[in-house]
Amino acid sequence: MREYVLVLLVAAGVTYLLSGLARRLAFRFNAVALVRDRDVHTKPVPYFGGISMWFGLAAALLVAAQLPWLGGFPQVTHDAGAILFAGGIICAVGVMDDMVELNALAKIAGQLLAAGVVVLNGVKVYWIPLPDTIVSLDDGSSIALTVVFIFFAVNAINLIDGLDGLASGVVAIGASAFLTYAYLLSFVQELVRATTSSLITAATVGLCLGFLPYNIHRARMFMGDSGAMLLGFLLATSTISLTGQIDPSRLSDFGPNALAAYLPLLLPLAVMALPFLDLILAYVRRTLAGKLWYQADKQHLHHRMLNLGHSHGKAVALLWLWSALVAFGVVLLGLLPHPATVLAFLGGLALAAYLTWGRRGARPADG
Repeated sequence: MREYVLVLLVAAGVTYLLSGLARRLAFRFNAVALVRDRDVHTKPVPYFGGISMWFGLAAALLVAAQLPWLGGFPQVTHDAGAILFAGGIICAVGVMDDMVELNALAKIAGQLLAAGVVVLNGVKVYWIPLPDTIVSLDDGSSIALTVVFIFFAVNAINLIDGLDGLASGVVAIGASAFLTYAYLLSFVQELVRATTSSLITAATVGLCLGFLPYNIHRARMFMGDSGAMLLGFLLATSTISLTGQIDPSRLSDFGPNALAAYLPLLLPLAVMALPFLDLILAYVRRTLAGKLWYQADKQHLHHRMLNLGHSHGKAVALLWLWSALVAFGVVLLGLLPHPATVLAFLGGLALAAYLTWGRRGARPADG
């Protein structure tokens, strides 16, 4: 665990130190978020947060490869290298979009290219837990499911990046939950605790924490598509990679709790519950309105929180709370089945619901 903590700190430190430089580059190349009707910021803010994040990831993985424990597992080093390279592709696509605003087809092509790189390097879904059985996937099904999941994760995180600190906080929470699960799973199974999933999620948490000081309200910098798509890609590939390094037949080692066996299937959905919900609602809403799914509007979850009367900061904090409840709630219910756990989870949901809908006031102007 100490090496994972070091990886996290390196990712956070490098991301923080490089964000100031990336911010200046964004001004120099006019990669700036102008104020649009659907936006909540009131003055232009520079992009390029994804650049500092990618270099933070590269530094963290380079350090991990040199460590005596993490660096001693060729599969972890190989898979992490593939994810870093593919992440560079998707980050580069985002940088171009932040500068010249690519069309939807160009961005989708970049996302699919990045997904193809990791698939060709063996980072893909190998099995799915179903009632009373573990389904092993053939190559075609494995590739298709992996590409689709990466595509949805990348775009889900991109869509939810609408308030200062929201996306980076949600991803940090989700990655922390999955890191907890991946590490405990290896511990209970008495397997080697070095997995690509744990390494990438530890680095992802660090990237988010290193960027947050620049991105918290009022933001001095936005991550842009380069950062949002990179974070979505890292979340997706970290969860996917676990199926290639954990023996599915031993998922029952957690005990009689049936939910534990389905955590590899449920947890990726729980980790990205809010972004996925926002993506689904946006697709349905825009389809019913006769629009294309990628045509922007001002009805995302974060917009609705503001419309309820919450301030910018409170809206972000509440969405962080919902993300933590769902992600860590699923982990705790799966790994620690006990009436007290259920009661605590239900109590947390009740509190979050009360804070969201029960205490509303006039929203102060965001300047």
